[in-house]
Amino acid sequence: MHQLSSNFVLGYHGCDRAVAERILAGQEAFQPSENDYDWLGSGIYFWEANPVRGLEFAYELQKRRRGTANEIEEPYVIGAAIDLGFCLDLLSSTGLKAVQTSFFEMSALFEAADRDMPINELGDDLLLRRLDCAVINYLHGMRALVDETPFQTVKGVFTEGRDAYPGAGFKAKTHIQISVCDQKCIKGVFRVPPDQLESFVPPV
Repeated sequence: MHQLSSNFVLGYHGCDRAVAERILAGQEAFQPSENDYDWLGSGIYFWEANPVRGLEFAYELQKRRRGTANEIEEPYVIGAAIDLGFCLDLLSSTGLKAVQTSFFEMSALFEAADRDMPINELGDDLLLRRLDCAVINYLHGMRALVDETPFQTVKGVFTEGRDAYPGAGFKAKTHIQISVCDQKCIKGVFRVPPDQLESFVPPV
């Protein structure tokens, strides 16, 4: 929601290699995620400046989706040049204020309807973020309802995982994530050079 930082970033998307090859060949577009627990609401997800984490996530998806229709046979990661455009930036005070306001408005509606609000749950990292997802999607919906400029992307930072080392103030999986709501913000895709993945250790 501001222009205080560069609008162009490199994002990395973990997926099945066959899907990645079709995207790289221009035969298929990225598909948005629309789970009710997505951390930044509905959109196409990327890890900012972090190809290794993107590949790690593809392996996590392989384990999670095993035996399903969209299972991952070969985990892979591809890169994209992203123009953040009109961004709901949750690293900024303005962006955080917007989601806080959205939460209180949504909470009032749930209370009036005598319904329970969604909650974030599953471990210290709150891996299922149904509350955050609902709040951000509500904000998108309300802006559309009153014909305000839609957010093209959403950006947030997350501290995740174990301590990086004993006594650390850093977490091993801390990352910046981007949810792209407008496909036009993806200006190009590219194959990740192998040397950028040298530190990746495949899970056993």
